[in-house]
Amino acid sequence: MKSVAFHNLGCKVNGYEMDFMQQTLQERGYKIVPFGERADIYIINTCTVTNIADRKSRQMLHRARKMNREAVVVAVGCYVQMENDSILKDMGIDLAVGNNRKKDLAVILEKYLEKRESYQRSGDKTLQGTTVIDIGKEKEYEAMSLAHTAQHTRAFIKVQDGCNQFCSYCIIPHARGRIRSRKLDDVIREVETLAGNGYREVVLTGIHLSSYGLETGDDFSKSKLPELIRAVAQVPGIWRVRLGSLEPRIITEEFAQALAQSGKLCAHFHLSLQSGCDTVLGRMNRKYTAREYYEKVCILRKYFDHPAVTTDVIVGFPGESDQEFQETCSFVEKTGFYEMHIFKYSRRKGTPAAKMEGQIPEEVKGKRSAALMELGEELSRKYRENYLHKEVEVLFEEEKMINGKRYQIGHTREYIKAAARTDEDLSGQVMTGVLESFLQPDILLFQM
Repeated sequence: MKSVAFHNLGCKVNGYEMDFMQQTLQERGYKIVPFGERADIYIINTCTVTNIADRKSRQMLHRARKMNREAVVVAVGCYVQMENDSILKDMGIDLAVGNNRKKDLAVILEKYLEKRESYQRSGDKTLQGTTVIDIGKEKEYEAMSLAHTAQHTRAFIKVQDGCNQFCSYCIIPHARGRIRSRKLDDVIREVETLAGNGYREVVLTGIHLSSYGLETGDDFSKSKLPELIRAVAQVPGIWRVRLGSLEPRIITEEFAQALAQSGKLCAHFHLSLQSGCDTVLGRMNRKYTAREYYEKVCILRKYFDHPAVTTDVIVGFPGESDQEFQETCSFVEKTGFYEMHIFKYSRRKGTPAAKMEGQIPEEVKGKRSAALMELGEELSRKYRENYLHKEVEVLFEEEKMINGKRYQIGHTREYIKAAARTDEDLSGQVMTGVLESFLQPDILLFQM
């Protein structure tokens, strides 16, 4: 029995795909071991969203080689797709598998193992060019389905791949290809399986989730995402449906109203912002203004009671002046996000932004990042304070020791982390109670 160690880099979609690859190898009799252990095969699911992600991918691949010089080291995913020439020259990598071939990893791996010495002698890492395809021409969704995930109560489900937006800083449309959507019936079958295995919450994810069903065109009013949400919510055993990142332009009165009618949809919406300044948004090739974005947030707050609105912000984008950054800060404060992910702009080779004038020094990026993170922490605490002494519903997920005491940890529908002081195992249970006080800055004490 050969042992296999996985390491995942990048987004939730990558995480889903890694879970699937691991599941298929387990079904074929491979032994899955932690990445830090010596293994016969190391599989690194790579990321290429920034130059830093590329470097991390290379570091993990080389780390795997050092752990066992005789092991088969497999590079999978986005870094392979974008840096195929570098992969082919890297003597520490044995096998390269691009996007939309992950579903075939087990078959590809076994084909390689059958003639390993021959492939090594010839330096063939793509099995005669069959394991890395021209993703830009790919029109078929890569079918995968899970029965179990890494988590025990919440399951991430990939329903869409690819992106047609071409933001000026982003390489992902080139690494993931064009929009491809999963068939609704396939999604429902997977959700039914997961529900039967005890999962109570599903999170619908994709590279550009709002484009679900939009293989042609860019009219988000024709997205089939609302139809998918309704169908998933009707699966017996599923108590909650949560959404991955949404394109702001999908939010309309009709969209929000349709979502509000589902009693199972969590009032937790991640709308990627990137900047609160219109001139920066224009350079980023984001197709909305700050005013339009704010209108979308107001629509959500009209149809949902104090929803959690989270976002991403990039600081230090090429040409960003102090005034433009201050506009973003003012916009963030006015909008009142629950949580923000702050990223310092990272120059990515192959994107228009990498060639723009006015690249911002790292020191300036660091100061701006720190300032926004401090503001984000204030806003996050203020949002949590709004739920103190209010009745909420918590789905419990795990046990955790805090200050020497045992707590059951879970999340509300708004994704506020809550802790109940009990020795009883509540994993997978949904309980109603009151959030009494702050146990830690990011955890509220829950009283059943």
